[in-house]
Amino acid sequence: MAGKAKTGKPQGDGSGDAIIIKKYANRRLYNTSSSSYITLDDLATMVRDNVEFQVLDAKSGTDITHSILTQIIMDEEASGEQMLPVSFLRQLIGMYGNSMQAMMPSYLEASMTNFRENQSKIREAFESGLANNPIAAIHETNMAMMRVAAGALMPGSASKRSATKPKTSDSKATKTGDADDIAALRDQMAAMQKKLDELSK
Repeated sequence: MAGKAKTGKPQGDGSGDAIIIKKYANRRLYNTSSSSYITLDDLATMVRDNVEFQVLDAKSGTDITHSILTQIIMDEEASGEQMLPVSFLRQLIGMYGNSMQAMMPSYLEASMTNFRENQSKIREAFESGLANNPIAAIHETNMAMMRVAAGALMPGSASKRSATKPKTSDSKATKTGDADDIAALRDQMAAMQKKLDELSK
């Protein structure tokens, strides 16, 4: 049986260095701190315990932490209670390859940070009824921002807009539609910030 990963602060020189996990060709993972083989479940536990680690390919030394974490998410979604809605996954996949892709990591990271920092308030919101709680407005704003951002830059969005708006000239209609989408996105971001300010009081 694979050894269990040690939890707590990473061991090292005291400078907060992450634990190094080596992945071998046989797909086994080796924790260099505990000198034991571990599993993806062990890594998931380390994540939940806020233990910093970095996964390296044992042969090339390439950092493969991102792919390992993605694999953990895939395993969790396949074997446990699914957390990522199909609609979210479709929108997320649709963001690859378009001009919004570069800003998505920062947006998603900021959204998750905000969620974690307000977990107790969010839990209270669900317990007391989400519909009449400001958390609901923040959630709706987040989703609206995602829809607007995706709609503004997804392939074919301009043609969809032109089908519902009077035609002047193609270039003018496209510029007007983009400006409207950007303005709507800014308004929704301002609304979300206002709700966050209200929660912090």
